[in-house]
Amino acid sequence: MDALLQVDGVRQRYPKGSGEPLLVLDGVSLRMRENEIVSLLGRSGCGKSSLLRIIAGLLPASEGHVAIEGHTVDGPAEQVAMVFQSFALFPWLTVLENVEIGLEAQGVVAAERHRRAIAAIDLIGLDGYESAYPKELSGGMRQRVGLARALVVHPKVLLMDEPFSALDVLTAETLRTDLLDLWGEGRMPISSILLVTHNIEEAVLMSDRILVFSSNPGRIVAEIPVSLPQPRNRLDPTFRQLVDDIYALMTAKPGGRPQVGFPGTGIAMLLPLLSPNLLAGLLEAVAAEPYRGHADLPALAGSLQMEIDDLFPVAETLQLLRFAELAEGDLRLSDAGRRFVDLDQDGRKRLFAQHLLAYVPLAAHVKRVLDERGTHRAPASRFRDELEDHMSEQFADQTLRAVITWGRYAEAFAYDEATGIFSLDDPG
Repeated sequence: MDALLQVDGVRQRYPKGSGEPLLVLDGVSLRMRENEIVSLLGRSGCGKSSLLRIIAGLLPASEGHVAIEGHTVDGPAEQVAMVFQSFALFPWLTVLENVEIGLEAQGVVAAERHRRAIAAIDLIGLDGYESAYPKELSGGMRQRVGLARALVVHPKVLLMDEPFSALDVLTAETLRTDLLDLWGEGRMPISSILLVTHNIEEAVLMSDRILVFSSNPGRIVAEIPVSLPQPRNRLDPTFRQLVDDIYALMTAKPGGRPQVGFPGTGIAMLLPLLSPNLLAGLLEAVAAEPYRGHADLPALAGSLQMEIDDLFPVAETLQLLRFAELAEGDLRLSDAGRRFVDLDQDGRKRLFAQHLLAYVPLAAHVKRVLDERGTHRAPASRFRDELEDHMSEQFADQTLRAVITWGRYAEAFAYDEATGIFSLDDPG
């Protein structure tokens, strides 16, 4: 059977501060059949959303080919519709007018637009709200309007870009359940759903297949079929085992080398802007009962109510600092991590400073420059310019901010926000 959606060798590059463009997607190929839900699972920044926009024809690929029902996508594709994370409703239009707007763009006559929009609004459970404006609706209701607007054009493929991530936990769960019920009953006028998510449980709950993306650049590293019958039970041992397996896959060590997960090397390593209190908090949580220094990531994420985009950067930073090891879906504290938890505040700062300067190249570089200068001072622009040779201005600023935050906590160096100057001044 021919594929409903075919993606071949897609690469996507974006310009950065200088040098070679940033490769976001590298050789992505996939096939999607009719009557299936496929999830693209990966962390923010791995190119999933870019791929969705390429499939929709909203973004031209740097290289590669996309076809729907054998027709090459070249510009906005009429066979697809998209539901966005941010609702993306027009605030000056009513619910009915927001749902009709796609049909109006297609030139559908008014009477037919009205009939189909009313049917879509009724289908997603918002009948009675046709004359309401978005400001009168809750977040979950706004997302239902976005879903109705996508469904009303009867697309072949429904693209969903993290559609539940902006909602509270209970609202998101209700909307997922309702969507799966409509899908299972065959009531939605679509052939297949392609879902972008960074929520592992969501992917297992909804999908027939899961395509796992690596980061920096984005590549499909695994295809996981999900054969569990619907409706699925999160507490089912098979469900839990599959979630555990995916966590293990996403934290596996490539080639036996420690996996940090951040792009770049040396001083050009892109660093997440995380507070030392957050790093210390995760160390304390893993050191305490019931983990006692060795936590299963799915259990830890559940107890802390953290998704992979929240949990992984913290865990990977602890690994970068050698306070923990992240592998096979587990987070295990190192001897240094256990010592950190047992120390008082001053002891924690001294240990953090040792590890920061030993294992974060940019922090060591800043300290070395300050040590070598007679004034023991240097402008932040000196280091920012170096970073912008390797990354965008935004990422350079984020990375420098991370080192400033960690360096201040460790009292390894000082930074004056008003003048933009690093120094070895003793803030005490």
